[in-house]
Amino acid sequence: MIERYTKPEMGHLWSIENEWQTILDVELAACDAMAEIGQIPAEAAKNIRAKAKFDVNRIKEIEAVTHHDIIAFLTNVAEYVGDDSKYVHKGLTSSDVKDTAICLMMKKSADIILSDLKKFRAVLLRRAAEFKHTPCIGRTHGIHAEPMTFGLKLALWSAEIDRDIERVATAQKVVAVGKLSGAVGTYSNIDPRIEEIVCKKLGLTPVPLATQVIQRDRHAEYMTALAITASTLEKIATEIRNLQRTDIREAEEYFSPGQKGSSAMPHKRNPINCERVSGMARLVRANAMAAMEDITLWHERDISHSSVERVILPDSTINVDYCTQKLTDIVDKLLVYPDAMLKNMEKTGGLIYSQRLMLAVVGKGVLREDAYKWVQRNAMKRWLDGEDFRANIEKDEDIKKYLTKEEIAECFDYNWFLRNVDMIMARFGL
Repeated sequence: MIERYTKPEMGHLWSIENEWQTILDVELAACDAMAEIGQIPAEAAKNIRAKAKFDVNRIKEIEAVTHHDIIAFLTNVAEYVGDDSKYVHKGLTSSDVKDTAICLMMKKSADIILSDLKKFRAVLLRRAAEFKHTPCIGRTHGIHAEPMTFGLKLALWSAEIDRDIERVATAQKVVAVGKLSGAVGTYSNIDPRIEEIVCKKLGLTPVPLATQVIQRDRHAEYMTALAITASTLEKIATEIRNLQRTDIREAEEYFSPGQKGSSAMPHKRNPINCERVSGMARLVRANAMAAMEDITLWHERDISHSSVERVILPDSTINVDYCTQKLTDIVDKLLVYPDAMLKNMEKTGGLIYSQRLMLAVVGKGVLREDAYKWVQRNAMKRWLDGEDFRANIEKDEDIKKYLTKEEIAECFDYNWFLRNVDMIMARFGL
């Protein structure tokens, strides 16, 4: 289902055709390396590279008999290469080529995701600059707190995307490794120089030591980085969903001409794309848990991880690729309503200025505990009885002793709360 929507390169990357092609690339590089150090004839290596290919359906036919995918693959390649096929896979074990190929595919998938994230960051920063000074209410626990700007919210998201970029880039280095060291990693039947030559050609780093397989803590780190990234995307999507609620409606997903929100209710404009991102993030987090389960193998080597990775690696990378693109489009076209933001700021009748009032009283030499109590009792009258907060503050006998009407009025100006916005946004180059 996900592959329908993702960019062709990510879907192609994890296709069975590309997986076999990547494995073939490893085998060919190994043959070239063997020829380079004189272990096989140079002409044989040239012939292998010229003739080697495969047919996915034929591999399946052979595997139905062998019940071993790499042997089926090698048998099919030999059908094309002929006598020189005796040099293909010389001294190697299945995981040498399979693990190296999978790591190369993970590295390439990270390139795509990093490109996606950088494009998303650029859109977030552009819109943060657009709404740099657009006042809105800041909420804590879902309750109105104090004024902020919508640009700050977008900049906050961009900062988290920056950390996701760093995490994915770090994890990419961890998985960008290769291994051609034989059945239990001792180079018993293959020259260590071959591993060095092949990895250099493929843009990978040889692992310092392996058993038959590259250890799966590397894969788990990459999957965890993807899971955290997906959680960031869900966090942003969830906030947009909340802002689109009818009783808030400060922002909403773009609703295209002809779009329908409900089969029953013609008035509906639902945040369906953000909901999709939220749901898909759950899959990536679950897959990260499966990747951590893969770390434990019998004597550091079995194939219990293999069946898991056939699902979680393509699914998670395709998922994050798709969700990042989708959320980039959502934020790029996000409908923002500054008037609604101002209106919502007034909903509590000035309660959002309570801290400034309290500190103004404290500034006159009053104990903070007393000032808190005086402001809170008037705030509760607003919360519980709907009384006018500012009028009650102005006539409060304790507060009147310390603040004039003009000083109270100054406390009810939201611009005072935004005086450091330019300083904060400068940290983002805005």
